[in-house]
Amino acid sequence: MNPLEAANKPTPRADPVPLRESVRVWLYVAATSFGGPAAQIATLSRVLVEEKRWISQERFLHALSYCTLLPGPEAQQLATYLGWLLNGPRGAFIAGWLFVLPSYLSILLLSFLYLRYGQTPALEGVFFGLKCAVLSIVLEALLRVARRALVSNPARALALTSFAALFFLGLPFPLLILGAGLLGYFAPLAFSNTLKNSALLEQTETLIPDSSLHTVHPSWRYFLSVLVIGLTLWWLPVGFAALLEQRTLVQLGVFFGQTAAVAFGGAYALLAYVAQRAVEVYGWLSPLEMVDGLGLAETTPGPLIGVVQFVGALAAFRSSGGLNPWWAAFLGSTLTCWVTFAPSFLWIFLGAPFVETLRQNTRLSSALAAITASVVGVILNLSVWFALHVLFARVDTLRLGLFQLEQPSSPLLWAWVLALLAGVLLLRSRWNLGWVLGLSAALGAGLSALGWI
Repeated sequence: MNPLEAANKPTPRADPVPLRESVRVWLYVAATSFGGPAAQIATLSRVLVEEKRWISQERFLHALSYCTLLPGPEAQQLATYLGWLLNGPRGAFIAGWLFVLPSYLSILLLSFLYLRYGQTPALEGVFFGLKCAVLSIVLEALLRVARRALVSNPARALALTSFAALFFLGLPFPLLILGAGLLGYFAPLAFSNTLKNSALLEQTETLIPDSSLHTVHPSWRYFLSVLVIGLTLWWLPVGFAALLEQRTLVQLGVFFGQTAAVAFGGAYALLAYVAQRAVEVYGWLSPLEMVDGLGLAETTPGPLIGVVQFVGALAAFRSSGGLNPWWAAFLGSTLTCWVTFAPSFLWIFLGAPFVETLRQNTRLSSALAAITASVVGVILNLSVWFALHVLFARVDTLRLGLFQLEQPSSPLLWAWVLALLAGVLLLRSRWNLGWVLGLSAALGAGLSALGWI
């Protein structure tokens, strides 16, 4: 190596946070990531920005804006991105897969219980209590992110516009994000206050300076290397299933792998398509079973799209291809999980280094700031949707021309009581999140045992 190359070669950078400490934090985040993307983003913000102060709010929102543009579960991708900043590639893998692990184990176990026993009322009671507690987490998240991201009138207006477009018009999520990005790019002055306030927050609140976080110097060689390795690892298990002539496993891998590549708009936008194809086209399960699977996924930690594991387990169990049905169910669930979440790592490793190098570009930073403001409206929409479905037994959609309106009915008394109790304990009494979730789960199980829910 000549002296010039040696001088330009980046030197290895020490982790700003010891990996062992990061692992403990990611395990905690994973175990408490109930309630879908809004609550999961809230947990990441609360732990890494507010409590640990490892990541500045500006850096957090910058990463969130990029992850919002990607197909797949944005909360898992955000965890992967932040893990990469703190501990490099190994930190990204650990953060990303630990974020999925509780969901994987929970849905795998529940799928096996469902195949063996059908619905389990005791578990339904536990999940009922957890869903009620999660409402307070979602509210806390919304308030925190809004307080930090909406620091200018244009940002506030954009957030409200995004919420109205989603809630009352049902416009596609990707269209809103694209529009917000274009607005921020071509009107950077409108979001200058957002950028200035974010920079101030970064200087005064974070314990780790930006210069200590991991970065990579992107290049075409880097890009192509990551692309080849990522695509190989993503599709390798499907290739093994094809060699073993396991037709159902190959179908599951191909369908959910392709779906993961175009999964824009979040889990809620994607699940209707998955349900229709799984039930009507492939016949892997019945409509009622699909509804049961969605119920299980909504009340387990981790990304909501983890419901695809339930589909994979039932499909492989019923078409085991000469394997033991229970072994086939395990393989179907695991393969489906892999092809669904593995591409998230590919998107982060491909794009995050380029996004990091463009942080100082005013127009692109303004575009990401506008996207962040729009995401606040998206989180508000998800929060309202989640609250309506937890607190009411039935929610109908009324359509009036171009407009739509959610009409809740049959309020669930005990859901309101548990949600209010959890909110007081978490937001006012400052109870530990784990204690609040544990108490809510126990109360839900008790109400179910008494036949009150």
